Amino acid sequence: MIGGGPAGLTSALHAARAGLDVTVWDKRAGIVDKACGEGLMPGALTALAEIGVAPVGRDLVGIRYLAGRRSVEAGFHGGLGRGVRRTSLHAALRSAAEDAGISLEQRCARQVRPGPNGVVVDDQRFRYVVAADGLHSPVRRHLGLDGRPAPRRRYGLRRHYRLAPWTSFVEVHWAEAVEAYVTPVAADVVGVALLTSVRGGFDDQLTRFPSLRARLRDAAPLGDVLGAGPLRQRARSRVAGRVLLVGDAGGYVDALTGEGVAMAVAQARAAVAAIARDEPMRYERDWFTITRRYRVLTASLLGATRWHPVRRALVPTAERLPGLFSAAVNSLARPA
Repeated sequence: MIGGGPAGLTSALHAARAGLDVTVWDKRAGIVDKACGEGLMPGALTALAEIGVAPVGRDLVGIRYLAGRRSVEAGFHGGLGRGVRRTSLHAALRSAAEDAGISLEQRCARQVRPGPNGVVVDDQRFRYVVAADGLHSPVRRHLGLDGRPAPRRRYGLRRHYRLAPWTSFVEVHWAEAVEAYVTPVAADVVGVALLTSVRGGFDDQLTRFPSLRARLRDAAPLGDVLGAGPLRQRARSRVAGRVLLVGDAGGYVDALTGEGVAMAVAQARAAVAAIARDEPMRYERDWFTITRRYRVLTASLLGATRWHPVRRALVPTAERLPGLFSAAVNSLARPA
């Protein structure tokens, strides 16, 4: 495995459970933080539990959309979600990998050369390689699998605040060209992630949400603001010989619907199943099946909300049609 984040570690855990010898390479040592919304849907928790991972965090009962004084909420029908700090998730996955006897090496993969019977990574030969090296995957680029750049770029910013959560929902605050995702992650910590297509720092973007900014006014920020993006990444294929791209490395639409971890875990399971069958192209077919719901719903919502009239009408419309909003939320919340 190249990449020791959630996608790489879940791939390694599935591989170990399948009886395969596994080594994980990552250029970074220890627990790594990352800009993300940190809300795990019920389906993601179920998938993690299947490989013995239960990260600590704060229970989540559903999703709430807000725009000014308008709001609509939908509870999860299939169990609770969980707000989990990225570092807590990474620590739980690394601990599970160590318990499974998986070798974790701090090492950078500089050259990846797929062949008919294996893959040479630098000076070592492997039967298969799973590349889970992130949104801007060097392996994807090195193998010529990058797709064309997206014409419209979106970025993510995240900061934690020392503050008791005021809700057990993930709150999504809507403003023009930016959303704010508020996720309780501990008894005294909330995370605020901003997704935006306009330039500006975290504090500048936060001014677009007066009510949220007022709640955070007296709360102490924890740590630095972390950023990620551009979020939209395309891959021409997820398979090159015996190299399989998993997680964000295999292509990403947007963080709008909060399914990143669930998608990574489902892709990891499918990639390992294809390797165990010695049918790598099976993973390419399974990838399209696994991600179809995410790609369609996320791309549709993202495309529709680029138009300012639609964006302004989103929460009022959902408020008038709560059954439809609940159905959409629970479609995303179920296992991939």
